[in-house]
Amino acid sequence: MSILRPRLHFTARQYWLNDPNGLVYAGGAYHLFYQHNPRANEHGYMSWGHATSPDLLTWTEHDVALPWRERHDVFSGSAVVDWHNTSGLGQPGDPHPPVVAMYTAAGYYHQAQHLALSRDGGTTWDFATPKPVLDEGRQDFRDPKTVWHAVSGQWVSVVVHPNERQIGVYGSPDLQVWQPLSTFGPAGGVDGIWEVPDLFPLTDSGGHERWVMKVDVFAGGPQGGTGAQYWVGDFDGVTFTPTQDARWADHGRDFYAAITYSDLPDAGRRVWLAWMNSWDYAGVLPTHPWRGAMTLPRELGLVRDGSGWVLTQEPVRELDALRQGRTPLIGPRQEVEVVAGQPLDLTVTVPRSSQLTVAFASESGTEATVRVGGGVLSLNRPGPADVPKFAGTHTASLPDGAADIDLRVILDTCSLEVFACGGRVGLTDLLLPSSPIVRVTVEGQTTGEVWMLRPSMPVEAADVQDVGR
Repeated sequence: MSILRPRLHFTARQYWLNDPNGLVYAGGAYHLFYQHNPRANEHGYMSWGHATSPDLLTWTEHDVALPWRERHDVFSGSAVVDWHNTSGLGQPGDPHPPVVAMYTAAGYYHQAQHLALSRDGGTTWDFATPKPVLDEGRQDFRDPKTVWHAVSGQWVSVVVHPNERQIGVYGSPDLQVWQPLSTFGPAGGVDGIWEVPDLFPLTDSGGHERWVMKVDVFAGGPQGGTGAQYWVGDFDGVTFTPTQDARWADHGRDFYAAITYSDLPDAGRRVWLAWMNSWDYAGVLPTHPWRGAMTLPRELGLVRDGSGWVLTQEPVRELDALRQGRTPLIGPRQEVEVVAGQPLDLTVTVPRSSQLTVAFASESGTEATVRVGGGVLSLNRPGPADVPKFAGTHTASLPDGAADIDLRVILDTCSLEVFACGGRVGLTDLLLPSSPIVRVTVEGQTTGEVWMLRPSMPVEAADVQDVGR
């Protein structure tokens, strides 16, 4: 028997969850919308589920924000605060500026972009436009990510043409009338269809603003399945021009559909999160009454890597407030006992010439192993035979550089999120342990520490189940 529901990562109380949607800070709260089936534990009846948080970690789930209706599945999209009411959707006396979501409505062989509206800071929502605001008469045309581009004085939205492996860039003065500006792609990984684009500015380590274009691939990722690729370049309000080749945002099996938050209180901060899953097995994961989880929110940065720039990712700083019960680590071998179901945060430094092994074990045996050596980061996980393509070893090359390699690993019941070399390498994998992890063994000439983490999400008795191993 195993408790699989995460204690830090967001899951719906029950039923299916996939892509994050509409990430926005509004009305004094962080809003997380997500693809959700409010009726069953598989993909279908797609609606926008809704949760809010004061700190990006402690989530309160609310009623469905945008429900499915006949011939109108509510697919992925984004949300923004329309501070100056450019859309005209706000009304005199409203306590907050309008929060406007742009999402894909999916019918029979037709997808187009619609608007939804909140006039109370993101708490309650209505469908704002009976007709689409952006429609090209396509069967597959989805996942709008909308930002305000101050230099050109307009809203910009990137919308994917999945089968063509292209991203359309569109502009609007008011979120309601859109004009095509340019097209990006095909480029980079094109083995699978493209989904869930994002376009955002990011200040590099030298203080200069650069733009990042991200899109997910349905196949051909770094471990053979789904994955997220990005380019760093320039955006002039019309055209995104990459200045380097595509890179992978994460090297694990379970990082998909990441999008960035809009309108954060700290305008210089960039945070995103992703669906922690892979379409190769998402529909058969042995969890009940819920299925699907989000990654931890991650802070983004840009640092130079050779002749180009690499996206860095680290868990949001708010996670540090959950630390308790520190255990120092001094090699060559140390065991740390873990209360069953307890999340933990492990940080170590290992000389580049040495090797490191971190094993996560339940009472039944080793459930996952993280290794560093020979310039490679790897994660090995077993898995039940009835979950295809789950078990395996996933690897990432570590960049050249400093004499020491820093490593951070977040364990949360059914997942490992691994960050190396200042966040330049990320590797995210789900776990399906046969019983809760109760022991961590660290072997190698390392220094570091393990922090137990105070859970931020509850676990109900109904979450205890047989995982079929």
